[in-house]
Amino acid sequence: MQVLNIGSYEMAYADQGEGTALILVHGSLLDQRYWAPQMEAFGQHYRTIAISLRHYWPEHWDGVGEDFTTQQHADDVAAFIAALEAGSVHLLGHSRGGHVAFHVARCWPDRIRSLLLAEPGGTLDGSLQVTGASAGDAGKHGSYYSPMLEHLRRGETDAALEIFLDAVSGPGTWSRANRRIREMLRDNALTLFGQVKEQRPPYSRDDAGSIRAPTLLIGGAKSPPPFPQIIDALVQAIPGAERVTIPHASHTMNLENPAAFNQAVLSFIAAH
Repeated sequence: MQVLNIGSYEMAYADQGEGTALILVHGSLLDQRYWAPQMEAFGQHYRTIAISLRHYWPEHWDGVGEDFTTQQHADDVAAFIAALEAGSVHLLGHSRGGHVAFHVARCWPDRIRSLLLAEPGGTLDGSLQVTGASAGDAGKHGSYYSPMLEHLRRGETDAALEIFLDAVSGPGTWSRANRRIREMLRDNALTLFGQVKEQRPPYSRDDAGSIRAPTLLIGGAKSPPPFPQIIDALVQAIPGAERVTIPHASHTMNLENPAAFNQAVLSFIAAH
């Protein structure tokens, strides 16, 4: 593991391979270790860098403070790219990390060669309504927050994580998670306090329309709402966006079907 100073913060990351940089941004409760199944495969073609966002492992955050926001994380990723001094990069974000990556590409377009969003998390505003869904559908996704946080406050970490994981990826996901994933989730459990407070801005048609990088939306064939609805909306609103569905997989598609996920990512980047 290495660290890169981005001003007031030292960002930890894993680095493998050579060539054009491909930066991987993890989602909620995760960190750079989430991308272990991709590092070797991607590292054979690109300089593959998996980062840990502010307040995630290896940092041990207590959940207190006001600097846990998608905007802060987007600022950090943009600063990391600049400090890397590797030119423009391919940027891949998963879940909440997809929301972060979206805003990096929107605000710093000159730093992004291509944008890959694996089921980006968040909500849709009224300008991005799609057939069969409304802007409120994604908002219902956070209805599990209260019981989850209550367990966390009582120190019942595993119970809180089970609620979160099963809501995001489907019932039974926590029970199927292996030891490595469970330990990673426990290491980052207190970031949920920051995530609940962050008031993540919804996706808008204007913001999506401003993306200029070649963009791929990646979904899991078995993923629950709101992820399919978000992909439906963004693939229509981002100019020239493409989409791919990973078979036999839900939200953690890069773990459940890494061969198909890796091939989709590498094929898209090679074509752009």
